[in-house]
Amino acid sequence: MKFRLSSVAFALAALTAGMTVVSAPALADAPMAKSAAPGYYRVMLGDFEVTALSDGVVALPVDKLLTNTQPEKIIKALQKHHLSTPTATSVNGYLINTGSKLVLIDTGAATLFGTTLGRLANSLKAAGYMPEQVDEVYITHMHGDHVGGLMNGDQLAFPNAIVRADQHDADFWLSQANMDKAPADAKGAFQGAMASINPYVKAGKFKTFNGDTELVPGVKAIAARGHTPGHSVYAVESKGQKLMLWGDLMHVAAVQFENPTVTISFDSDSKAAMAQRLKAYADAAKQGYMVGATHLSFPGLGYVRKEGKAYAWVPVNYVPVK
Repeated sequence: MKFRLSSVAFALAALTAGMTVVSAPALADAPMAKSAAPGYYRVMLGDFEVTALSDGVVALPVDKLLTNTQPEKIIKALQKHHLSTPTATSVNGYLINTGSKLVLIDTGAATLFGTTLGRLANSLKAAGYMPEQVDEVYITHMHGDHVGGLMNGDQLAFPNAIVRADQHDADFWLSQANMDKAPADAKGAFQGAMASINPYVKAGKFKTFNGDTELVPGVKAIAARGHTPGHSVYAVESKGQKLMLWGDLMHVAAVQFENPTVTISFDSDSKAAMAQRLKAYADAAKQGYMVGATHLSFPGLGYVRKEGKAYAWVPVNYVPVK
C-alpha cells in the first residue's frame, strides 16, 4: 500500500482539529543547585581496579608560583588552554584495588588548604568504599595537600591502614630541628606534616622505605627526589599493563608539557625536580603507559605524547567500567 504525503498531512490535521494545545509551565526560575557530586573515576588496569578520587580544586596564582620562566609566557600558555590565573588546580588521590589489598596513594588536604579541598573521603565513599577498608596508604611526599587527609579531626581517617613514605621525606618534614630553622612562612608545611603523620607513628602504623621498593605485589615505590627530599612516584602493574602515579612531578599541564623546564616555587630542589620531570615525560612518551598525577585536571589519568621538543597530554577516553 502506498501513501501520499498529502494524505498523511490531511489525516494529522483531521485528528488534531479542535484540540487545544496546553503548554507546560516554564521552569526557568528553578533555583540553581550550585553543587558538584563527589568525584571519582574508575578504570581497569589488568586485574587491578584503579579509582581516581577528587579532593576538590584550589585556585593557584601560577603566574607567581612558576619559576624558570616569565609571567607573560605563563599567561600566554594558559590562554591557549582557555585558562587564566588564579588557575583552578585539581588535587587527586588514587585508590588501587589489587584484589588482595586496597591501597590509597595520597589523601588530599582535609582542612589544611581551605574550604575548596577536603573532599577525598566523600569521593571514596561515593566510589563504594569506606576508609576502614583501606589496607595501605602510600604518600608521594609530605606536603599538606597529600597528607592532610590522613586525619579526620583528631581521629585517624584510615584506622586500619599502614601509612608508608620515603625515609628522606620523613627525616626532613618530621624534624623539629628543621622546622625551627625554617623561615616563618615555611613552618606551616612542617606543622601540617607532623599533625598528619605523627598520630600514625604513635599508633605504630607508619613505616618508611628507602628508594625503589616493592610495597605490595604490583605496586612499587620509585625514588623521584627533587620536589621534596623524599618525593616518590608509584608504578602500578598488572597483566602487562602499567600506570605511573607521578605525585607532584608536575603541577600546571598547560605550561609544563609544552615547556618541561618550567619549575615551581614549591620545589625543594628545582633542578633535581626538573630532571625528574624530563625523565618521566620521555619514558612515558616512549613506553606508552598510562600516567596519573595529583594536579592534572581530574581524573588526571592519560598518556604523554612527544611533539618535537615539547610534550602533549592525552586524557583517557571515557569508558564505563562494567
